[in-house]
Amino acid sequence: MDVDLSANEAVAERRGSRLVDFGQAGPTVPRMILGARLRRLREARGITGLEAGRTIRASHSKISRLEMGRTGFKTRDVQDLLSLYGVCDEAERATLLALARQSNSPGWWHVYHDIVPSWLNVYLGLEQAATVIRGYELQFVPGLLQTESYARAVLRLALDDTRERTERRVELRMGRQRILHRERPPHLWVVIDEAALRRPVGGAAVMRGQLAHLLQLSELPHVTIQVVPFGAGGHPAMAGPVTVLRPPGGDLPDVVYLEQQTGGVYPDKPAEIELYRHVLNRLVVESLSPADSLGFLRAALRDT
Repeated sequence: MDVDLSANEAVAERRGSRLVDFGQAGPTVPRMILGARLRRLREARGITGLEAGRTIRASHSKISRLEMGRTGFKTRDVQDLLSLYGVCDEAERATLLALARQSNSPGWWHVYHDIVPSWLNVYLGLEQAATVIRGYELQFVPGLLQTESYARAVLRLALDDTRERTERRVELRMGRQRILHRERPPHLWVVIDEAALRRPVGGAAVMRGQLAHLLQLSELPHVTIQVVPFGAGGHPAMAGPVTVLRPPGGDLPDVVYLEQQTGGVYPDKPAEIELYRHVLNRLVVESLSPADSLGFLRAALRDT
């Protein structure tokens, strides 16, 4: 049985897409949105990538990279492409040129560039701009829901980090959480494995604070927390954590992010994206309901 979350997602998208400040959310999503729009404009006119490349004095491969959102845009190139594609409406041109400028604007986390690898930089841009974030966590409480003490305990597990770098990572993680408290936040729907809630990372006191924090955050109308208990047995996400993010605007497909020990993977084939959406839908059904999950968290807090 699948769960239809489209109503929640649509509401969150309508709320979030109007407010996103791409200047703060980084260049990732503006690049993706502009690239997708330019590709549709080019294809609608029957123009090849080779022809488009010649117009901006570039190769076909550069057009491909631009359309996939993998690089920033020059304003002059976008102006030339819009003229080639017959875009004369001044409002539309202004919107797309604004995206071009935003595609080169660093996110607020740029000051942490020394601790943010390229694969994480992409994720941060997606997370900060997303209207819906759905995920499953197996080992730890999701980063957006962590207390400072819990985050510090988790990040100290990295054996090769200095204390200073660990503290900067904690600052970055706390900064990411601001999206939950902005005027129009994303809808965050997470499923947490019981293992993550029973393991006293940082000790009993830290874990009690973390459980109490989850209960507090669960009162927010845009945060849904579910627990998959040990008693549920096996489930389709046991291989590891998975996150599905919905970019704003409706121009882009959902983005799947799989976190690994030393990096992150972004499966982008439509069948793969649909598979992970289905996995999360299955988890929602097989987990405790949001109300029962709150009861579980209260009991876990008493037992810790």
